Amino acid sequence: AFLLLRAQQIGMPVALIPLVMVILALFYLLCAYPVGILSDRIGRHGLLAAGLGLLIIADLLLALGDSLVWILLGVALWGLHLGFSQGILAAMVADSAPAELRGTAFGVFNLLSGLAMLIASGLAGWLWQNFGASSGFYTGASFAGLAWLLLLMRAKSAAVTGR
Repeated sequence: AFLLLRAQQIGMPVALIPLVMVILALFYLLCAYPVGILSDRIGRHGLLAAGLGLLIIADLLLALGDSLVWILLGVALWGLHLGFSQGILAAMVADSAPAELRGTAFGVFNLLSGLAMLIASGLAGWLWQNFGASSGFYTGASFAGLAWLLLLMRAKSAAVTGR
């Protein structure tokens, strides 16, 4: 919803607002399958880190963008981020859960993801209302940057310990 609101705020005509979701879905669609194949071949952590990098850039473009072109580029990168992250996260859940608990693992993952989205959306709405649209996107970029650093630290730790 915040992507749609940002496009409208920059001046996109209301009749064209659905184009934001089309662009998002198109870029998600174009990369999800190839990234999934690649994750099976080279591993998941590096691709997930790339997805977080795409989210950071998308958030910054959405925060700083002052024209529709920059906002739509941010939306496209957000779609790429989804293509790099959603399938990989699901595969990581499947990889780490015992076969007899996979359904439970996916249920817990989706419960926690939904709770995180609820909290993040509330925070983003509060930030937008009190400090402007950019503040929510800057905060999102900050959280994505923190997740990116934690993922890199975990990968480095796993390389050192051999796990």
